Amino acid sequence: MSFRYVCRCCGMKIVEFDQSMVTEVQLGLDALTPEERHHIISKEQNGDTVIRIVCDYCRDAFNEHPELSLVGSPLQ
Repeated sequence: MSFRYVCRCCGMKIVEFDQSMVTEVQLGLDALTPEERHHIISKEQNGDTVIRIVCDYCRDAFNEHPELSLVGSPLQ
């Protein structure tokens, strides 16, 4: 089982950690509110935890072209 960070815009895998090597506390996930957890974190059937964030590429694209935020899946 692992913690996998994936870009919520383009779907690119950013990084993956084995759950035996790190904890939610070490990753700072315990600081999220229940609402934030609901929107950002999901569990897969195999036990992996997926954390959806924005990668650097997508963040830069949004900064340069703010109108992309109006599109449902702008960078896919």
